[in-house]
Amino acid sequence: MDVMMRRVDTPRIAQKFIPYCEHTIMEEEINEIVDTLHSSWLTKGPKTLQFENAFSEYIGCKYTVAVSSCTAALHLILYAYDIKAGDEVITTPMTFCATAEVIEYLQARPVFVDIDPSNFNIDVHQIESKITPRTRAILPVHYGGIPCDLKQIYDIAEQYQLKVIEDAAHATGTMYGNKKIGSYGHPAAFSFYPTKNMTTGEGGAVTTDDYSLAEKIRILSLHGISKDAWKRYDSQGNWYYEVTHLGYKYNFTDLQAALGIQQLKKLDQFNSIREKYAQWYFEELHSIPGIQLPPWYEKYFNELRDNGIKNSWHLFVMMVDERYLKIGRNQFIDELKARQVGTSVHFIPLHLHPYYAQKYGYKSGDYQVAESVYRKIISLPLYPRLTENQMQYIIDMIREIAQRFQK
Repeated sequence: MDVMMRRVDTPRIAQKFIPYCEHTIMEEEINEIVDTLHSSWLTKGPKTLQFENAFSEYIGCKYTVAVSSCTAALHLILYAYDIKAGDEVITTPMTFCATAEVIEYLQARPVFVDIDPSNFNIDVHQIESKITPRTRAILPVHYGGIPCDLKQIYDIAEQYQLKVIEDAAHATGTMYGNKKIGSYGHPAAFSFYPTKNMTTGEGGAVTTDDYSLAEKIRILSLHGISKDAWKRYDSQGNWYYEVTHLGYKYNFTDLQAALGIQQLKKLDQFNSIREKYAQWYFEELHSIPGIQLPPWYEKYFNELRDNGIKNSWHLFVMMVDERYLKIGRNQFIDELKARQVGTSVHFIPLHLHPYYAQKYGYKSGDYQVAESVYRKIISLPLYPRLTENQMQYIIDMIREIAQRFQK
């Protein structure tokens, strides 16, 4: 593979701390928010509808319902599908706690399936073994922006008459089979948290091609109040409303939409920068002894991205291989921090957290691939505001640490 970028000369010490993540807000977003502040609407109103329509067009779905968070989006989809006490939902332990929490909210049980060691997504070959008469849905997570094997998941769901609910918190702009995640008809939940590829401060969205599902979620997101209740305060509205469902206060706001309208216009540019930096990381790090990269990365750059697959690159993950280094993952993180480089870990497998371990009796060793990956992984800075000098400095520091602690 050709080296994508010429080396950038950098000072040996970073002038200031390089954070793991920074959002990118420009004058267009600020002006849009000011415009909203001068308008008649701050909460859910016309700009929310504008953002929803724009997001539907971007994804290629029929309907978008913007809500207060991705957690809210997942909760509302499950609730709208009538997931209830005693039901089971199959998902992955390699995810943020929200994925399983929303299942617990409904007194259903999250059933974990171990991950594929090549890409850290749910191992589709193990899903069928976890299906029982109580299974109602499969909730795959597109880890780090890498698309799950949706064809196999959809086939299994159809065979067993299960719902599919996609956790696309990392996958805004990800493509599978030449189509964007969220455009396959099944509901998908997106996140616009500040660490994500685009942000609305807080916020999330549900995409679907099912009109009835979209309308039910829309109602559930605002106390279960009848359709278009927000219009009751405009010149065409009416004071009267009806509560048709037991709902939640999960609505989006026009202030969030103002950010989202402008961020969405820049999303492809943001993702393009992320991919450029991801390829730079890949080309510089994959040959360093003691540093491993997910096998999927090499396959992506050599094959998949030319065949209908696109990674949104929410995360770039490297692994510390203790067979070749005298230190493990935790100390490697400390060494990077001492050199002014911030990192993170995605994720601590859910079954290792006290709540799930105590409630369901999980123990170390239950999901061996997820645990093995967790002990090694480090998420590196990857966002548009990184400079090329910062990128080169991070790479230099990783190489320096690996060389220093070679066995």
